[in-house]
Amino acid sequence: MSVQARQTLAEHIPVIDLSPLTSAAIHAADTGNDSAAGVAAREVAAALHAASQGLGFIYIKGHGIPQHCIDDARRCAYDFFRADDEHKAAVSVSAQHRGWLRPGGARMQDDAPVDLKESFIWGHEDRNGRTESDHPLRGPNQWPGNQPQLQTSAMHYFREAHEVAYRLMQGFALGLDLPANFFLQRCERPISRGSFVYYPPQETRAGEQFGVGPHTDFGVLTVLCQDDVGGLQVQDVKGDWIEAPPMEGTLVVNVGDLLSRWTEGAYKSTPHRVINSSGRERLSLVLAFDPDPETLIDARDVFGPEHIASQPAISCGDYLLQRFARAFAYRDNPTTTA
Repeated sequence: MSVQARQTLAEHIPVIDLSPLTSAAIHAADTGNDSAAGVAAREVAAALHAASQGLGFIYIKGHGIPQHCIDDARRCAYDFFRADDEHKAAVSVSAQHRGWLRPGGARMQDDAPVDLKESFIWGHEDRNGRTESDHPLRGPNQWPGNQPQLQTSAMHYFREAHEVAYRLMQGFALGLDLPANFFLQRCERPISRGSFVYYPPQETRAGEQFGVGPHTDFGVLTVLCQDDVGGLQVQDVKGDWIEAPPMEGTLVVNVGDLLSRWTEGAYKSTPHRVINSSGRERLSLVLAFDPDPETLIDARDVFGPEHIASQPAISCGDYLLQRFARAFAYRDNPTTTA
């Protein structure tokens, strides 16, 4: 498998300004209001719709996440990953997929080598730090006792990234001529995962060992904040790999498998990978957005009851469980550390 990738052209991964997609503008667009705000919101929705039918990867500017929130999260994440393994092992990944996933704990394809990355994973919790354990992929977050600031910074970023995800999902709905909140009807207790993903420096080589190997994302939508190191590559429709380099002030957003399934493949979930050949550490801040686990993923809800769906309806939670069982080694024996 080639590790070479072409430079990205603007037509490959578009840049979309999300700032016109305010709550008021979304409401105006949703109610058919032809005000300037409503028109602007519909233009953003049309751009998101077009991009999702192409490569399914988008650079987003005007996202609204404060830079200090990103900087705090990044600093705390580096403090965690640079600590010794004994420190990190105290919060080894739980059966509910919360905590530290050590290097080698993930494999994105059945026949691929394990990934070089390591991750710290958390999910939704209320303002008192509580999380319900009502699904196999939801339970208490695990925060390192000697790094209390990690919880504050991680949850701040998690909530800010969710606001971005909600606006994007409303934009996608408008682009599909659906009510703006169509994809958000059950989002009181989202099963989303936040993760800090750390990539050690690696040599670029002809083998198939990657920071993270070629894969598509499992869920509905991924919101990614890159650093300035680079290494993300996306596979285009011809099967060639193109670079998705960092672009200051932007996030990278990509369609996941569940949103592709929900839209009967109209929105593309595209393979991507990471090769960190920079000689430097690389860190990504990731939100894997998914609604409540009971949410039914059914293309007939998008295209009408007469539509003959190519895949049966499935709940968001059940689908994720199937994919997690294949990708994460610790789930073969979830009572042990990864």
